[in-house]
Amino acid sequence: MLKTVAVVLIDLTAPFEFGVVCEVFGIDRTEDGVPSFDFRVCGERPGEPLQLSVGAQIVPGHGLDGLLDADLVAIPAAVIRGEYPPAVLDAVRAAAARGATILTVCSGAFLLGAAGLLDGRRCTTHWRHADEFAKRFPEAKLDPDVLFVDEGSIITSAGTAAGIDACLHLVRRELGSGPATVIARRMVVPPQRDGGQRQYIAVPIPERDADSLEPLLEWMLETLDTEHTVASLARRAQLSTRTLARRFAAETGTTPQRWLASQRVAQARRLLEESTLGVDEIARSCGFGTAALLRHHFRRAVGVTPMDYRRAFTQC
Repeated sequence: MLKTVAVVLIDLTAPFEFGVVCEVFGIDRTEDGVPSFDFRVCGERPGEPLQLSVGAQIVPGHGLDGLLDADLVAIPAAVIRGEYPPAVLDAVRAAAARGATILTVCSGAFLLGAAGLLDGRRCTTHWRHADEFAKRFPEAKLDPDVLFVDEGSIITSAGTAAGIDACLHLVRRELGSGPATVIARRMVVPPQRDGGQRQYIAVPIPERDADSLEPLLEWMLETLDTEHTVASLARRAQLSTRTLARRFAAETGTTPQRWLASQRVAQARRLLEESTLGVDEIARSCGFGTAALLRHHFRRAVGVTPMDYRRAFTQC
C-alpha cells in the first residue's frame, strides 16, 4: 500500500514538475475518499534553501533520511548537470535496494541514470533530452516517444503533463481507479492517458480541422458497449477516415482503436473494483464482447488477469 511519499530536491529543480508531485500526493483529499499520504520534501541539507530553476528558492523540511522508509521516492525535473550530489545518489540507490518505488518526472531520469538504476531497463524522458540521455546512459533502454514507462519498481515519465499521467497511473495501480479519478477531477485533467501514447506530434493540423474531437470522444465513452470502427467514427464526425486518423493522433497521441481499447480497460478496472459483476458481464458492458477478449486486452494493459486484479483490490 502506498502511504509514504518522499520527494528528492536538488539545486535548480523545476517548480512545475515538483508541483505535479505535490498536487497528486501532497494535498489532503481524505474528505473525497482518497487515502492520505505522509508527504515529505527532502534535500541533502534540511532547512537550507535550494535554488529553483526560475530564480526562486525552496527549503526542504526533511533530510535524506526521509527516504529511509518511504514507499515512493519521487524525483522531479531539474537542470541537467554533469554530476549529481553523491549523497543523493546513494540515498536513492538505498531506497531502490530496499524495495521502494522510484518515480521520475522529465529530466529527473538523468539523476536515476547517474545512480545506475536504469541500466537494462526501459525508461523515458523528455524528447528534447533523448539524444543526450542516450549518450550518457547507453545501457538504459530509452523509449523517447512515450508518455511514461512503468517497469514495476521504477516509473519514468516525459515532460510536464506526462508527469501528471505517470503519477495518476501510479495512484491507480496502487490504490485503484476511484482515488485516481477523484484526484484527476480535482486537478481538471483527463483521468487516464495510456503510457504508450506519443509525447510529441510533429504533424501540423490544418486550420479548418482545428475544432476539438471532444464531442466524439465523449460519445465513444458513453457507448463503450457498442462496436466502433474507424469508418463509423469518421461518419459520425463527418470526416474522412484519413482526416479522422490524423486529428485523433494529434489530440490523443494514439489511434482510435487503441484509445478505445484503453478506455474499455479503464472501465473494466472500475467495474472490477466497485461492482460484483462477473467477468462475462463486464466484458459485454465494456464492449469487449467476450471474457477471452477482455482478458487479452486487460492482461496486456495491466499485467494481470481481471480476476487477479479483482482479488488484489478486494484485499486492499
